[in-house]
Amino acid sequence: MKRLRYSTQYKKDFKRYRNDPSKLRKLLDVFRMLENEIELPEKYKAHSLIGEYKDCMECHIEGDFLLIWFDKGNDVIEILRIGSHSELF
Repeated sequence: MKRLRYSTQYKKDFKRYRNDPSKLRKLLDVFRMLENEIELPEKYKAHSLIGEYKDCMECHIEGDFLLIWFDKGNDVIEILRIGSHSELF
């Protein structure tokens, strides 16, 4: 089982969404899958990134609500950002 570590920027991003229970419920589902090393279903469109977020992964929680993370490989997943395309890129 992997451990999730949340970046300072993620914590700031989270404050924008903490009052949206629908998005948070879906986000927690993805967190559980990442912790338990379960491959994300196709509907999340998980893929690796290039550029500023090289070696990171991104998935679409719903529509234009994205999660960016980095799997350090040593039982730690760094949760970097959540938000829309325009907020993150």
